[in-house]
Formats: sequence, structure tokens, C-alpha cells
Amino acid sequence: MNILNITIHKTAMPLLALVLMAFSSCSSFLDEEPTNSSNASASIATTADAQVAINGIMNLMSSSSYYGRNFLLYGDAKGGDLTIYANGRGNDALYTFNHTPSSGSYSGFWSQGYYCIMQANNLLENIAKLQANGSTEFDYYKGEALSLRALFYFDLVRLYGMPYNYNKSALGVPLILKNLEANAQPHRATVEAVYKQIISDLAEGQKLMASDKSAHNGYLDYYGNVALQARVKLYMEDYAGALAAAREVIESGQYKLYTPEQWAASWSRQYGTESIFELGIDTETDLGTTSLGFYYMRAEQRRNAMGWFLASNYFLNRLGQDDTDVRWGVMDNDEYWSETGTTHRGACYKYLGGLSMPGDGKESYTAVNIKIIRLSEIYLIAAEAALHTGDRDSAAGYLNAIRCRAPKLAPATAETVSDNMILDERSKELFGEGQRFFDMIRMNRSIEYNDDLTNVPVSHRKKTIDRTFGGIVLPISQDEINANPSLADEQNDYYK
Repeated sequence: MNILNITIHKTAMPLLALVLMAFSSCSSFLDEEPTNSSNASASIATTADAQVAINGIMNLMSSSSYYGRNFLLYGDAKGGDLTIYANGRGNDALYTFNHTPSSGSYSGFWSQGYYCIMQANNLLENIAKLQANGSTEFDYYKGEALSLRALFYFDLVRLYGMPYNYNKSALGVPLILKNLEANAQPHRATVEAVYKQIISDLAEGQKLMASDKSAHNGYLDYYGNVALQARVKLYMEDYAGALAAAREVIESGQYKLYTPEQWAASWSRQYGTESIFELGIDTETDLGTTSLGFYYMRAEQRRNAMGWFLASNYFLNRLGQDDTDVRWGVMDNDEYWSETGTTHRGACYKYLGGLSMPGDGKESYTAVNIKIIRLSEIYLIAAEAALHTGDRDSAAGYLNAIRCRAPKLAPATAETVSDNMILDERSKELFGEGQRFFDMIRMNRSIEYNDDLTNVPVSHRKKTIDRTFGGIVLPISQDEINANPSLADEQNDYYK
């Protein structure tokens, strides 16, 4: 699969400005038939056009302000599994919470998320017109678009809204389900309303894609949809629903867990047996020295490497419960080691293909695909959901399927399996994949930050926080408020 560049790529533009783009034209672009890119105003006439539109959306996801880098860094840095070696290198606000509506607010999350949503909405509206004329060949693409829109809203509501199980009545994000008029000023919907829409989109998308359950590498296909449902329902504490979805994926036979011996090498492969939804990165979308992999690597191993983010001692101590844990196979000494001579294996090489940096078969070792949903996560979802539905035997079994990657640790049993054991395993297995912060917040755990590793000064949060701290959600940027004054009174309380 080859996901290529979209014609228009505006990552810092306010939402209303993006909406207006849906009504603009691009005559030069229409001079020849596109094959790999689209824009919000492009018409859909054939299934090939629909595929082009989907490719464009996938490309937008690979932006540095989204899955290409910042979104995954956010989850682990704010979750305490990452720390920084020094202030002032860029993106340190992901760790220090140094963001306001007017500075360091990471508004790219908002603008890029809504730009992706706008592209999905445009595809859906074009398909609806074709279906009104009797066409039935676009169902699968409609299912994909709905599933992707659900993912984008899930990401946005977790960034800007309180956890569903903490305060679902709080403000979430605006629900924009169609192209808006130029003078529209959408308000924020509640967290509950956003989740309701997410579930609705996923349910409809699943039905539309049910006729083709084969793997579509690089795309959010049928089982990718079901896997996402498992993740979303876990956040909603719909444990029965999460377990049913996770079991459907596990029992499908479509995917297979790596053996402990295979695990480390799997990061040098594209679309392996555990990959459920993997974002394709090629030489055209490769971020190079600003890529996710480069931000995790050891300082001085390659020119310009700075060791931007490194694993915290808390994570390393967790992984160090077993010195033979196979997940050490993607960890290496970091910048702290190079400065002090103290062994500190805080550099992560998941996104460089492994310690030898082979990439995953492309010319550039930084153009490594982003694994958004993996089978191992689904096993861990099944473990947590089974535990909370009272099936402790199944919970232990699902957990042990992943826990065996640390052979010195005693297997979980029906008597010993616990939320904390599952949470620890999620940290070790999903490190670098942007899950830790959201896990800690939804499970109502305190987060301790490793500020003292190199005495990084932090003034915008305490060393330990929990979900009562208002800064766990991002501010709406001032640019967005200026473009849409209806949001002025809907700013998150911490930033008023």
C-alpha cells in the first residue's frame, strides 16, 4: 500500500477556515485525473475517486502534529513513561504542561483532527449523493470514512474533554457531521454526546464493511473497526461490549501474536501478523529528522540526534522486573547515559525498525509505518474487560498471552490477576505508542513525572498529578476562538 501526499495540507488553520475550503475550487488540480490525493471540494464519481479520498485522509494522519509524531509523544510523555533531558528543545510542553490558549497549545491536534474529519465528511456527502441515485458500490468506502471519523473524534475528545468515566457531562468537542455554512459557529458537544456519535459511526461502519472481512493493509478495515470499538468501549467502561469486540478480533484467525523470539524483529516488518491498523509511511511522507523514531533515538547515534525524549526511570524499573523481557530488544542507552556514563536504556527504537535501524524495508530508516492498533492491545483489552465482567480465568489467560514476553515473571492466575497487573503490562507492551496517559487518567491513577532525572525545572504542574488537575485537557487555541466566538465561553476551565 502506498499512501501519498494530499494536495492541501493546512495544519495550523482554524476550524472555520478549514470548513470554508470545502466550498472553494481548484481548477488546476482538475486538469488531470488524480490517483493518490484529493481535497475537500473534490467530487466523487467512481470507486477509484473514493480510494483517492481515503488515501488523502491517511496521508493527513501521518502529519507531525498527529500520528506522525506529536500525538503518540503526548500520550507517553504526559503519562509519565517518557521524560525529557532538557528544556527548550521543542515539544517539551508535551511533558511540562507549558501550554496556554495563545502559546504552546498544540492546536495542531485540533486543526489536523478537524481537517481529517472534514475530508471524511466530504467523502460521506459525495457518497450519499451517489446512493440517492441508486448506486450501491460505495458501501465499503462509506464504512471506512465513518470508522475514520469515529477515530478522529475519539482522539479529539480525549485531548480536549474529560474522561468519559469521570465527567461525561463536561464539554467535549464540536460535532461536525457535514459541511457547514460559511457563517456557522458550532458549539462544543458534551463528552457523552461525542462518544455516542463515535459508537454510532463505528456500528454503521462495521455493517457496511461486513461483506469484506479480509485485511486491507494500511487502512481501517472491518477488523480495525471492531478493534477500535473494543478500545472505545473500554474507555466507556462497557466491559461486556469491549470483551465481545476483542474476542471477535482474537477469534477471527486474521491475526497472530508474535512469539517472544519474534517480537523485537517485528518492528522491522510492515503489516505483520499482529498489525490490525497500521499507518503506511513512505519516502514522501517520511519526516526524517523530525520523525517519531528520531525523537526517541539515542543522542549522537546519528547526526542531529538530540535524544529529545527518553524513557523515565519509572518505566525502566517496570520493564526491569525481568532483565530477560524481550521488550528490552528495542531499547538502548540514551542521552543521559552518554553524559553520565550511567547505564540508562531509555532510547526506544520501535520506529526505526530496531536497534540496527533497518527501517521496515524502505529506503529511509525513519520512514517506518506507525502501528496504531495491534493484536497485543486487543488481548490486554480482553483481559481488563474479562476481569471486570467477573471472568477471572479468561482475564488471566488473555494477560498471560502477553505477559509471557517476560519469562521470569510468574504467570497471572485467576486469584492474582488485577487491574494493576494489566496496567503494568500495557505500559511495557505499548510503550511509545501513545497510550499511557489516557490509561492512567481513565483508570484514575496518579501520574508521577521523572523531573528529577536531570533536574528539569517544571512550574506548570506538580511532580505528581491526577485527573482532578485541570491541565489534563488541552486548551482551545485563541485562533480557534477568534474564528468561532461561540467557543469563547466554552474554554476549558483551567485556562480561563
